[in-house]
Amino acid sequence: MSYQPRSSNHNETDDDRHNRRLYNPYQDLGVPVQTLYKLPTSPEYLFQEESVAQRRSWGENLTYYTGIGYLGGAVVGAGKGLVEGVKASEAGDTMKLRVNRILNASGHAGRKIGNRAGVIGLLYAGMESGMVAVRDTDDIINSVVAGLGTGALYKAAAGPRSAAVAGAIGGIAVGLAVTGKQVLKRYVPI
Repeated sequence: MSYQPRSSNHNETDDDRHNRRLYNPYQDLGVPVQTLYKLPTSPEYLFQEESVAQRRSWGENLTYYTGIGYLGGAVVGAGKGLVEGVKASEAGDTMKLRVNRILNASGHAGRKIGNRAGVIGLLYAGMESGMVAVRDTDDIINSVVAGLGTGALYKAAAGPRSAAVAGAIGGIAVGLAVTGKQVLKRYVPI
């Protein structure tokens, strides 16, 4: 006697199982299924004016620079805290105490430096977007002036000399970054 697996429906025959039609939710659309999921690769815009501008909006710019600043600062601060935590460990410390010191130092330095870098990114994005709105053009001058203003405003409470030095450092750093980006675009095929 051989064993025959039984279906869940006792009245169903082999012919009924083979003559079954699978459900296709796209059959009545009149569109080939292959083209249904071919999405455009270029950005889509709600208004035509947005497609003309080849840059981020001021809100996207603000979010981008603040987020990148905070994230970068937090990573650098965590690395600095890691080194401080390792140096602060003593010979008689248990592993649990050493890990605790490292985590505390990394968290403290990461928050501190991340917040500072996030504020610098926020100031820079606001000034750069303001320069674009005032000048109605997007060029390297906006970026350099925003870097100058960010450095000066960030260190304004420390006095005029510190503000001038920080402004010069900010302007030079942004100028080098924008120039490096242009050189990279020209000579490195991506």
